[in-house]
Amino acid sequence: MRKDFLWGGATAANQCEGGWKEGGRGMAIVDVIPHGADRMPVMKGVQDYRKLPENASYPGREAIDMYSHYKEDIALFAEMGFQCYRFSFSWSRIFPTGEEAEPNEAGLQFYDDLVNELLKYQIEPVVTLCHFDAPIALVEKYGSWKNRKMIGFFLKYCDAVIRHFKGRIRYWITFNEINMLMHLPFMGAGIRLEEGGDELQIKYQAAHHELAASAMAVKLAHEINRDAQVGCMLAAGSVYPYSCNPVDVWESMKKDRENYFFTDVQVRGKYPAYAVKYMEQQGIQIAMQDADLEIMEKNTVDFVALSYYNSRCVRTDGQGEASGGNVFASAKNPYLECSQWGWPIDPLGLRITLNALYDRYQKPLFVVENGLGAVDVLEADGTVHDDYRIDYLRSHIRAMMAAADEDGVDLIGYTPWGCIDLISATTGEMSKRYGFIYVDKNDNGEGTLKRLRKKSFHWYRDVIASNGQNLSLE
Repeated sequence: MRKDFLWGGATAANQCEGGWKEGGRGMAIVDVIPHGADRMPVMKGVQDYRKLPENASYPGREAIDMYSHYKEDIALFAEMGFQCYRFSFSWSRIFPTGEEAEPNEAGLQFYDDLVNELLKYQIEPVVTLCHFDAPIALVEKYGSWKNRKMIGFFLKYCDAVIRHFKGRIRYWITFNEINMLMHLPFMGAGIRLEEGGDELQIKYQAAHHELAASAMAVKLAHEINRDAQVGCMLAAGSVYPYSCNPVDVWESMKKDRENYFFTDVQVRGKYPAYAVKYMEQQGIQIAMQDADLEIMEKNTVDFVALSYYNSRCVRTDGQGEASGGNVFASAKNPYLECSQWGWPIDPLGLRITLNALYDRYQKPLFVVENGLGAVDVLEADGTVHDDYRIDYLRSHIRAMMAAADEDGVDLIGYTPWGCIDLISATTGEMSKRYGFIYVDKNDNGEGTLKRLRKKSFHWYRDVIASNGQNLSLE
């Protein structure tokens, strides 16, 4: 492991911040994604959020109200010994409609206060510029990332915050899980898929706009601050062939490439040949400006950030069970146990994924999401005995450390997801908990929002203090 390896935790504004009407914040994507049966169709962009029932509930609007609780929460992170904290800025808190000429001062002040609170405890901020987020006004007026004008709005926002926080924030991530655009286009990029539209054409055009915007943001950040480290991020997890039948192996390779497409552009600076051929075969024609390819080639990222929850598995015989695992389709792997939400638990898969990415890119990697969503039981004395979470994280940390110490993978740090309980992105539930810190709130939005330390809180504190050497339960 690096001597300066960073241990911490991760959240996102759209899942924990709340305060949707506070400080001049404008409406964002998260504010129109409901809880319940309509959630997934809205996130996929196939159901219009403007036509939801009047009694629909929107859990992201309040979330866990970190907007009001950030000092308390950061103090708890410091108690665990966090060396870094990955979070996101809410774009519409800085530019409420996206079209303002100047940033919202109240929004900047909130993040000033939050960042300064982190620095008070010597916690390094790691900021995602766009984590499933955009002002809803840009979605409604321009169609979000379908429209090239989004690049200009995004860069204005990037310029404002990167310039404002120069000297205080070193690590930036342009887009969270950028490949999610292909699976949940509305949640990932504010894209509604109108009936009769060419879905692949729309998605790949939007992807080009985001990839060009990402490269331009890298260029901008390096011009403002030569010390800035700017990364991309993908939802990662190697895809295994179900069998050694060559058709299964070939299918697994194609599925891996679907993920690598985005990072191939962001890290290598060029559209990969397989993607160019695929778009030709599908009749996809990307509209771009003359300078786009040159900008992408000259402004590659400094590091690759990734989320890892599980591996995937593919089989081509049409047989067998399906498995859960984020929103990616997968065959059930008979060698792996699954979480309560059906996600395969595969710590060795993290080591495999890290090696695959490092072999491919030779850039530092940053594990910025990893964790176990589970139902926790709050005991009468206010404790939560989440040994299952400790077991999951311990096995994954061991695999991560083996990738660094035995395989030579260059790792910047580790920030497990939902270090404090928050709203699940895929389900909108509070009951799908990831945190070291329990938040008193249920799926109906009821609760005191009181923060309580779980057993894993004390365990992770010892992990950090020992630089990963003490992984025992006690």
